[in-house]
Amino acid sequence: MIAFTLLTFVASWILWIAAAALMHWDFSFQSGLVAIGGPLYLLGVFAPALVAVALTARAGGREAVESLLQRTLQSTVGIRWYLFAAGYFAAIKLGVALVHRITVGTYPAFSQESWLVMLAAVPISTPFQAGEEIGWRGFLLPRLSARAGLPIASLVVGVVWAAWHLPFFFIGGADKSGQSFPAYLTGVTALSVAMAWLYWRTRGSLLLTMLMHAAVNNTNFLSTPASTSTSPWTMHASLVAWGTVGLLGICALFFLAAMRGQKLEPCSGPL
Repeated sequence: MIAFTLLTFVASWILWIAAAALMHWDFSFQSGLVAIGGPLYLLGVFAPALVAVALTARAGGREAVESLLQRTLQSTVGIRWYLFAAGYFAAIKLGVALVHRITVGTYPAFSQESWLVMLAAVPISTPFQAGEEIGWRGFLLPRLSARAGLPIASLVVGVVWAAWHLPFFFIGGADKSGQSFPAYLTGVTALSVAMAWLYWRTRGSLLLTMLMHAAVNNTNFLSTPASTSTSPWTMHASLVAWGTVGLLGICALFFLAAMRGQKLEPCSGPL
């Protein structure tokens, strides 16, 4: 588990920093979204899966690798789990909008992006989430769960998952530059708990966590103003950002209670 985390971080961070240098990104914490891409960037994004497959092959051979990869195609679960995966984060965002309306008196600003575009982007981007999900939920979560139990494992994976994104808070112009890393860390950790619960309830379906990951990435109907801080360690974030963190945290408490005493086994768990 330590080897997986270290190898993944080193590989991804080196590749992303190299990509940033080639694309002439700066490290001045300035906000303002620019296009992020290129082969080095994409290779860094897929590093969790590549490292997980390599370590799995080393420990268990071809059969173990096939078992791991087959979970990305595990689709025989109830329709309610597809609805949960696709709609969970949208429900959180709608809840934030309602709370904002009740407490402030107005709805938060909504983005100009079309709902149809967001909906279409989810299935298109789902296969690409295998680059992360094979590593976080397919490899790391079950191993941590076997030692510490599923609730603790889900929290640890969340911290690791959030920390893996840290370079983007230091690269000027990246989507996370100018944002609060503490708020991001807290929200991603709470989201990790929900995704671990989904993974457990669907007997280890990475396809469903990939779908949920894609839905989270493409649910952008609430505008989140960027912080003007020059440090990613700031606690200053928008009311929408902290409201999202708060609702994710409340839901995470329910999922943690539901997973109490549980440990993951390959392809196990209630449907």
